[in-house]
Amino acid sequence: MNYPLTAIITILLLLPILSTANKAVLGYSKMERPDFQTISTTCLRGKTAIIDSLPQVFMIGQNESAYESLVSDCSNPLLTVCKDSMDLAYRRWMLMLSEMEIYAEKSEFDIKGVKIWLNVFWNPNGTIKHLVYFPKPNSRNMDFDLLTIFLDQFVTGYQMEALDSQCFSHYGSAAFPTFADYYLKEK
Repeated sequence: MNYPLTAIITILLLLPILSTANKAVLGYSKMERPDFQTISTTCLRGKTAIIDSLPQVFMIGQNESAYESLVSDCSNPLLTVCKDSMDLAYRRWMLMLSEMEIYAEKSEFDIKGVKIWLNVFWNPNGTIKHLVYFPKPNSRNMDFDLLTIFLDQFVTGYQMEALDSQCFSHYGSAAFPTFADYYLKEK
């Protein structure tokens, strides 16, 4: 986001007036107020600051500008990271979905009948940076806030083996049950 200079100056002029609201809204009190350089650096960081403030899991349609930045910043696809091997990329995708299903069973979370589009962004070390999803029209009707909580818990404990030196992503779909064990046993 680019803020006009007048907006930044207005914010700077209003900071002393905000006294009690400063701590709650801005995260610091009047006495701790950062100097102009700190504020201008924060405003000028642009995409990085927006992406860093994203929740780990959210639905497509929320946080649109930050999501678009994430897509462009982490554009290396899983297929490329798997050296253009469709079999390897599909296997890694299915392994993740299978582990998600196993985690759902252990957590006693009913994921059966859920059909979603997923966009997963991995860190270079194989942990999930962000997971963005949207229910398909033929998905089981459920409280998707609970699905977001479940996926957030899954993301914090999941790690694929490190595959690349930069973040990578995959956009795909999932339908539960996946029957991934049948595919994975064959390979």
